[in-house]
Formats: sequence, structure tokens, C-alpha cells
Amino acid sequence: MREERVQSESTTREPELHLSIIVPVLNEERVIAETLAGLNFWMGNSGVEIIIVDGGSHDRTLEEVRRHGSVRIVEYGRASRGLQMNAGAAVARGDVLLFLHADVRLPQSAVESIVRALPDGRIVAGCFQIHFPPDAPFSLQVNECGINLRTRLFHSATGDQAIFVRRPAFETVGGYQDLPLMEDIVFFNEIKKIGRVVVLDDQVAVSPRRWLKHGVWRTMFLMYALRLGYWVGVSPATLKRFFIDVR
Repeated sequence: MREERVQSESTTREPELHLSIIVPVLNEERVIAETLAGLNFWMGNSGVEIIIVDGGSHDRTLEEVRRHGSVRIVEYGRASRGLQMNAGAAVARGDVLLFLHADVRLPQSAVESIVRALPDGRIVAGCFQIHFPPDAPFSLQVNECGINLRTRLFHSATGDQAIFVRRPAFETVGGYQDLPLMEDIVFFNEIKKIGRVVVLDDQVAVSPRRWLKHGVWRTMFLMYALRLGYWVGVSPATLKRFFIDVR
């Protein structure tokens, strides 16, 4: 499916579409305050709602979230990121659903850029490009370029890229599958079968925590090995045994 790239422009107009930002969490006590601070720009905006879907955290994640009255909470109780995102979508009021990882930060232009990208009804979904912090190691900057190039060339996206989708398209493909890994890649590939996707020029800020903890090159090799394994038919359940989880 042909991909279109949209050049972002700053604007102050209100969103024409209602957007639901859905954040699946599990034991994110260390980062959830920063997550909510990153979303503070849209709290109270009548065109944007923020939904936190907890997968059964046993730390202080929900206590931190409850301090923000304008955030909706869904206590799903099961640690399945795909099903958590489906649960958030089930209660969301938005015309467009945006799925955000807890350690990813949206640019302030995010909502306006999404609104600007969607007047063409043939475009059903999209994603952002990424960037790591300016002080991240050079190896991460190289990886950032590789991910963004891959996204533009092959029309692919992972959950770190803040995938957004029109609600009818989400419902048409049946939402996310209950997979232990690769649920975001499977979902985006299904979406591309029913319409066009757009890659925004805007970049989301991605935490380097997993990369730095386990080594940048080791983690990069593992990520691409997992993708290769998936494409040659290895089941996500088998691949999950090799996945690095930093919670």
C-alpha cells in the first residue's frame, strides 16, 4: 500500500476530530508521572481524551495516575498489551485512536498533525517517526536513522511510533490480537490491507532505557532478529522467550 508523508506545520486551531490517546501500562511507577506530564498539554482539551489501561500493576502506578483527575482509568487486570489497548478502545469516545507506550513522548504538534493528515478518507491510519534524546550514544542515533528509514521505505510501524487509526478501520480489523509479542506489527499490517497509511514528519521521543540497560548493539541485533524470525514464521510465543522486558 502506498505511503504518504505529511509535512507538519504549527497551528493553533482546535482539532476537527476527537482523539483518544490510549496508554497501556504495567508496573510503570518509575515513569508514569513523566508519562502524564508529557500528556499534560492536552489535558482538559475537549477534543482529546486520555485513557490509561492498567494490566494488573502491583506497584504504585495507579496511585500516580489517580492524581490526575482528567485522565480516564481502565483496570483491565490482565497483562496483555494488545488486549489492554482493545479495552481502552472499547470505552474511548474518539473518532481516532492513538496508542502510546508509557515511555514514549508525543510532540506538542501531534494532534494537529494527525488532524491535518486525515481529511483524505482513503488514509485510515498512520504513525510518527522517532528520535532518541540528544545525549544518547551515537549508536542510538544510528539506530534512529535506521528505524525512520525503514518506516518510510517499507510502510512498517511498531508500538514505539505512536500508531493512530480511525475507529472504523480499527473495528474492521478486529483490533489488536492477543499476542505475547509483535501485536503492533501484526495490527499495522492488517490496517494497511484496508487503506492508506501516513508517516508524519513529526517525531516522538523514545526512552533509551531498554537499549542502554542491555547494550545498544545487542538490543538492536535482538530486535531485528525478532522481526526476521516473525517474518519467516516463528510464532510470537516462541519469540517472546528472547524478548528483553525492562519493567
